[in-house]
This record gives sequence, structure tokens and C-alpha cells, in this order.
Amino acid sequence: MAVPFLRVLRGRLAVVGKRPDGDSIRFVPARPTLLDDLYRGDRVRTSRVDGSVQLRLEGIDAPETHYGKDAQPHGDVARDWLLEQAGFEKVVFDRSATVQSADPATRPAAVLSKGVDPNGRPIAYVLTEDFDDLRDGAWTEVDTTLVDRTLNARSLTEGLSYLTLYTSTPAPHRERLRKIAAEARDAGKGVWAADETAMFQLDSQASISPPNGVLVLPKLFRRCTDYLKDRQDGFRGTLPDWLVSVSASGTRPEDDKVLVGGRSEVKLSQLTKQLNDRISFTADLLDIVFVEK
Repeated sequence: MAVPFLRVLRGRLAVVGKRPDGDSIRFVPARPTLLDDLYRGDRVRTSRVDGSVQLRLEGIDAPETHYGKDAQPHGDVARDWLLEQAGFEKVVFDRSATVQSADPATRPAAVLSKGVDPNGRPIAYVLTEDFDDLRDGAWTEVDTTLVDRTLNARSLTEGLSYLTLYTSTPAPHRERLRKIAAEARDAGKGVWAADETAMFQLDSQASISPPNGVLVLPKLFRRCTDYLKDRQDGFRGTLPDWLVSVSASGTRPEDDKVLVGGRSEVKLSQLTKQLNDRISFTADLLDIVFVEK
């Protein structure tokens, strides 16, 4: 299996005035034009204030700290770990989870990426130390040894985030990240000690939000949150019904395509079942790959 090549972008992570979480953080590239050569590089959204771009960390999905006004259990734990590992100290947040101050305000980092997601975020591995061997702008072989050095892999190792793979994730990386996540789950670390995605109650937002709500896969949390809002506005039907309905409208593609076991392509609605207010997710979370939109 070929080792993938990703582009190295050196620069700085920026958090003051931003809303980082456990799987996304803003990055100011030293050479912004390097973003142009990434797949869908024309979609990158660059801040006019400081030239930063929002990264989507490859292979992981941490519990939400701010999905609109809603959040998940363990979200702040994942976010605070990421900031600490990136070298930020004395981080002060306001009530909206925006960073008011941090020491230092920015930190040097290297990003490894080959493409941009539909929302304009470079899909990236992040290193904040030991990256002197990575030359800015170079297309670099990213083997599993290098993957293991990234904050992405380290987050999975500690159980701070869920494994969330896409078809855009290089196949060798999927295998390595899946193995890391399996070891964390077997050890009952972090999110795996609390996860209730397989079966949970959904009768209100409080069911899946702090302080007493259960923890579920973040992508499913986001779908449940939007479903509950539409149900308040009059939607009548189950979560699977809603996934099919909003996706059919063409404006909200919420019913993701999913590969199960690397073979069968199904819709998220087919993996999600509902009986009264009980939701079940029928696939193993380590056995699914989302089709990149």
C-alpha cells in the first residue's frame, strides 16, 4: 500500500479571539500561497484580520464545545488538552468559549495536508514539536511513524476524541488511526468510558448535553441537535425520517453516505434506528468511514 504524500505548511497556531475545540484550531501559514495547491484550495476561508485559516484535524472528532449554543459532555476536556499539548498556558475564555488571553498568544506549528473540506477548512495533521525535519512547502511522505507524532494521533491515544474517518483519509492512515482508537477503547480511556452511541434516550437537548446528558458520537450529536430544533418547529417523524427529509431538500445534506466495513455504502439514516425516544446506532464506530462530500 503506497505511502501518501502530504504538503508541509509551517506557521503558527492562533487562539486569542478564537473558539478552538478538541479537533479544530486556527493556523496562520508562513506562506499562504501554499494553500492554493491543495485539493479544493480555492475554498479556503482566510481571516482578513490575521490571515488565519480554520483547520479540521484529520481522523478525529472531539465532543462539541459550541455547536451553536449547545455542547457535549467532555468537550472542554478535549479542547483544554489540545491547547495544553500545543503549548498554550493560562488560557482564559469568556462565556461564549472565545479565548480572551493565552500565554503565548500564538505557537509555532507544522501542518500536513493534501486537501480542503467543503466548508473551506484544510484537513490537517498538526505537529507542535519535533518538526525541524519538515521543510515548508515540501510534499512529504507521511508514514505511520510521522502520523504517530501528530496531535491527532495523540488525541486518539488518550481517548480525548472519537475516531472519525473519511474516504479522503489516506488508506494507510485509516488503518493506523483505527488501531490506535481500538487500543484506547479497549483500555476504556476518555470518551470510550462514557460513550452511549449504541443506545440512548433523546427526548430533549438535555438528553445529550451537560450537565446530565449522555455522550454520543459528535456527528450524531449534531444531527440530533438539528433534528430536535426542527421538531420544535413542527417536524413530525423520527430522526431517521428527518435525515432523509432534510437531505431530499437538497439544501442540508445531513444523511451522510457511510462505508461499513470498507465495503457496503449505506446512508446514516439506515444505521440509525428510533423507537419512541430511544435512538440506536447499529454500526461499530471503529468500522465506519464517511464519504467525503
